[in-house]
Amino acid sequence: MITPGTLYGIGIGPGDPDLITVKGAKLLSRCRHVVVPKASKAADSLALRIVRNHLDPEAQVHEVVFPMVTRKDMLRERWLEAGAHVASLLSSGEDVCFPTLGDALLYSTYIYLIRALRAILPQVRIVTVPGVTAFSAAAAATGFPVGEGKQPVNIIPSADDLSDLRAALKRKGTVVIMKIGKRLEGVLDLLEEHDAVETGVFVSHVGMPDEHVETDLRKLRGREDQAGYLSIILTRLESEKDK
Repeated sequence: MITPGTLYGIGIGPGDPDLITVKGAKLLSRCRHVVVPKASKAADSLALRIVRNHLDPEAQVHEVVFPMVTRKDMLRERWLEAGAHVASLLSSGEDVCFPTLGDALLYSTYIYLIRALRAILPQVRIVTVPGVTAFSAAAAATGFPVGEGKQPVNIIPSADDLSDLRAALKRKGTVVIMKIGKRLEGVLDLLEEHDAVETGVFVSHVGMPDEHVETDLRKLRGREDQAGYLSIILTRLESEKDK
């Protein structure tokens, strides 16, 4: 009887290959099967680009498509296909590594993969290796203290209606805005409305060759097509007791 393999979900950080943890790098270096996500069949896998130098030259790389769409039925179909592919490798006794940007369990495609995989192989063994988050790297790049004293930290992925961001800006404390994309102008409007522009910093493609740091958020106006992708805004709103 074949003993099923283990899935290793590895958070590989925001883009700098040197920010992969020692544990993650060790696993990648000895894994025979590496499954990497990408946005379309024609696209390159950013995760593969980051981890390539850490892989065994003999490793087999399997690219799976996680399209950038919002239709849940289409996404569910892709997740199940990816889960079935990983399940076939694990069932043959092979271990599989799945590198994913940032931390493996923070807004990651890995979450959907393991959900689909557990539906196929309920007893599957999964080991998750945490990674450096993009907002931690953005904070380091700008010297921005994410949490100070007893101030709360709110992590918000921007959505089309921005209602969650509006609510977070009313709660005070640090606000980490992720997944900005083409909503940059709307995000900037809300930050202006809540007097959170002056305290904010912006970083896109942190840790990558095209990293962009901006401490004057108003300079981002009209640049959402160039600046919104893979970007983070950190800002802080002080309550009266913090002043």
